[in-house]
Amino acid sequence: MTTACLLFNIFEYMAREFLGGFELLVLLALIRLGDGAYGVPIGQAIQESSGRNVALGSVYITLERLETRGLVTSERGEPTAVRGGRAKTFFRITAQGLREVRQARRTLVRLWQGVPQLQRTIV
Repeated sequence: MTTACLLFNIFEYMAREFLGGFELLVLLALIRLGDGAYGVPIGQAIQESSGRNVALGSVYITLERLETRGLVTSERGEPTAVRGGRAKTFFRITAQGLREVRQARRTLVRLWQGVPQLQRTIV
């Protein structure tokens, strides 16, 4: 196996193993909103907490990726006239998703500890 191939395999493994920043934000918003949240309020929760615009498409792409990894599940609601006959897709975090979020928190706290630049109190 070449070095480039080995590095690609390591990167691919890490990408599957670790939550990305936006993935973590989506999961945290989903936890905060509770069962039955869908894309629009998830995106709004991220925008409100971060102060940054969030493209709804990126929320749904991330939710699909998280579902493929078994971290969330989805369920289609009933079509509504308000939505032009379209149904909402509701999402719920899985037990594995909760474990991943907890692990990400532990990792981030460990990395933050002992970094003097991050220990200063901002007034």
